[in-house]
Amino acid sequence: MELGMVGLGKMGANMTVRLVRGGHRVVGFARTPSVVDAVVQQGATGSTSLADMVRQLAPPRVVWLMIPSGAPVDQTLDQLRPLLAPGDLIVDGGNSYYRDTLRRSTLVTSWGFRYVDVGTSGGIWGLAGGYSMMVGGDPADVERVRPILETLAPGPQQGWGRMGSVGSGHFVKMVHNGIEYGLMQAYAEGFAVLQAKTDFALDLHQVAEVWRYGSVIRSWLLELTEDALAENPTLKGIEPWVVDSGEGRWTVTEAMDLNIPAPVITLALQQRLRSRETDPFTERLLAMLRNKFGGHEVKTES
Repeated sequence: MELGMVGLGKMGANMTVRLVRGGHRVVGFARTPSVVDAVVQQGATGSTSLADMVRQLAPPRVVWLMIPSGAPVDQTLDQLRPLLAPGDLIVDGGNSYYRDTLRRSTLVTSWGFRYVDVGTSGGIWGLAGGYSMMVGGDPADVERVRPILETLAPGPQQGWGRMGSVGSGHFVKMVHNGIEYGLMQAYAEGFAVLQAKTDFALDLHQVAEVWRYGSVIRSWLLELTEDALAENPTLKGIEPWVVDSGEGRWTVTEAMDLNIPAPVITLALQQRLRSRETDPFTERLLAMLRNKFGGHEVKTES
């Protein structure tokens, strides 16, 4: 099977290589020529523009987008509109907000094209271990890209599945990432408690290594924790600044809309926001309020 891959960042490039190794023909496009050259060296076919990529694909075409969510997706769809033909299928494999996916699906369908959303998890490790893919779309459209999904997944019958209609794949991936926020926060807090108990002089890397086998809390995230602590046991030089890419916010918003309490995910998101405060006004005001009502000491900056 052949397809066009738009976006050759780390995940997009690794997915391309996995598909090529699986016997598929992939025509790749990215704005940076050197990035295209890199996947060509791995067996993919390169292209110099979206038009060039589409020209090299036999209809009915499949075009897979691995680009940042938001405006870049809309802009790419606008650019593809005059290039594609009725019956061509567009797959959004990025982390788009599912409400945007619903809107885009309606628009793309009105142009005569088909639309499938694939929430993709696996990061840079997916090349070796395969990707977890949560797929939304018409059953016939999903069946059409089954060979691609089976190649990208850990196994033909493992790690991927049709979640439901268009938008469901990105919705499930959104919640997946919200859960990820909570798990990461729990590991970080637990190891902070261990690190603070200086009486025992604990080796945090050893703790993580022990927990990896047979423990109730063993997981891939714990394996990555062990890797990180092996490389830098004290995390010296790492700034406590944690970004969020949006999925946690969307999950919290959706939970509120559905009247579902999600305190762990919500607090994990709040902690990420707190980590980025370089001049925390909140705590300054709290200190002043305690001074005003109780005369408590206020520490001043030197």
